Amino acid sequence: MKQFALSFVFMAFLLCSCGINGTKSEITAEMAYEGVNNYCHSTYDWSIAKGNPSIMYVQMGEETDSAYQVVFRSYTGAFVNFYVDKASGKTRMEEYVPTLDIKEEAGTIDIFDYLKKENN
Repeated sequence: MKQFALSFVFMAFLLCSCGINGTKSEITAEMAYEGVNNYCHSTYDWSIAKGNPSIMYVQMGEETDSAYQVVFRSYTGAFVNFYVDKASGKTRMEEYVPTLDIKEEAGTIDIFDYLKKENN
């Protein structure tokens, strides 16, 4: 009976520990921003923004329980919204062109591919 009680306590401890760690976000807001910023600087031509840096930027958007939104604004006026899953780092991209009112899926990336190695 004593072994059963100890086993029960040990199993309860393990289950509680997993639950606490399982709900903790692996991705922080800073990591989401850094990864998207690195992706945007490696993918898009920023030379046009050298004389006027305010026409292109990356900024944090809204946050939900499961994702961070990071917004890239192009010099063309289009926006790419990056939705970074807090648990997995999988990032969905959605492009929006306000002047044409067009919104479309633009692919996915893994945010870990665009983070510095010390964050991984």
